[in-house]
Amino acid sequence: MAQLRGSKKEEKDEGGGKTSAGKEERTSPTVALFIETSREFGRGLLYGIARYSRLHGPWKVYRRPAALDSSLPDWQGSRIDGAIVRDVKMFDDLTRAGFPVIFAQHHRESCAPFPSITTDSATIGRMGAEHLLDRGFQNFAYCGLDDFIWSRLRCQYFAERIGQEGLRVEAYGQPRSRSKRSWKTEQYGVADWLRKLPKPVGLMCCNDDRALQVLEACKLAELYVPDDVAVLGVDNDVLVCDLSDPPLSSIALNTEAAGYEAARLLGELMGGCRMNSQQIVVTATHIATRMSTDIMAVSDAEISAAVRFIRNNAGRFIQVDDVVRATALSRRVLEKRFRGVLRRSIHREIRRVRVNYIVQLLVATDMSVTEIAQKSGFDGIEHISRYFRKETGMSLQGYRKRYSRR
Repeated sequence: MAQLRGSKKEEKDEGGGKTSAGKEERTSPTVALFIETSREFGRGLLYGIARYSRLHGPWKVYRRPAALDSSLPDWQGSRIDGAIVRDVKMFDDLTRAGFPVIFAQHHRESCAPFPSITTDSATIGRMGAEHLLDRGFQNFAYCGLDDFIWSRLRCQYFAERIGQEGLRVEAYGQPRSRSKRSWKTEQYGVADWLRKLPKPVGLMCCNDDRALQVLEACKLAELYVPDDVAVLGVDNDVLVCDLSDPPLSSIALNTEAAGYEAARLLGELMGGCRMNSQQIVVTATHIATRMSTDIMAVSDAEISAAVRFIRNNAGRFIQVDDVVRATALSRRVLEKRFRGVLRRSIHREIRRVRVNYIVQLLVATDMSVTEIAQKSGFDGIEHISRYFRKETGMSLQGYRKRYSRR
């Protein structure tokens, strides 16, 4: 295990650690940050680290703009007290560097005994499954990157949740040959796979980059999104999602909160705590729904009309009878058909959509609880607080603190 810096006399001398009066001079630690800025995941971590440094530092930061596959810059000549780094090409060098390091996992399955930042693949996979199940799909698929454990785990939990409904997932398998994995070549294989899937299909991808590739392959296969293939990504990289064609739905992660916690842990490690395989887990917060999954994949027009009415009125108090009036069916018939298609009651769907609407406002905006209550049709904070706690088991502020990326 790497030893923590700051215990040797010569290090104090190098850093100008004593004044002329012989008293210890407090110096700001120098922290190396080798995290990609080309993706939302890395940018979110950096935002959280910066927030911690502002509140509890300041830290002197040593970093270079980089992509995920970049090699580390030449850092050996710099005095560094700690680092938060992607598990990149110089992993082994960093483990022998002599200062505490926290690795943001991507390539490696384990960074032990070093602390690591990981993602909650179980929640991500299940959340993706719920999103597509909620839209009435009976056919499901997953497209990931076979070499990465986090991608395989997301597929596993996605398939497990789908399997609980008696349904199965078609998982794409990448070519074994590395030469055939360049997107210029692989896109034709993905397009052929997409053509063979039963339609309509709800398809989850391991991240937004992979989802963007699937959207391209759909065009190549002459398939319509979301009518033939509804595509869901992970990371909610707004630049990727909003500029894709069509705009991409994605699972948002609280990377900023994880970055803050990683910085807090690094501060403790630089203060003398031992590295002991501590884990900081990036959790999913909500799904940002855009056009790529904005569909009800059911053939029953009346059920589609009922669901659209519920979603269009997420910020209002509506009753089952209001939903019935939006269709041409009796309440008894609509209830029976609704349960048959979506496996839940109309009342349950009203409450589920309403809570999801509140969650979006909590984690994706800076609105106060009072403003959220007003926008959601509640007559006060107490009313919305009781409603939300009953549905989620958490307080509004507790949910925001736990899952917001801000």
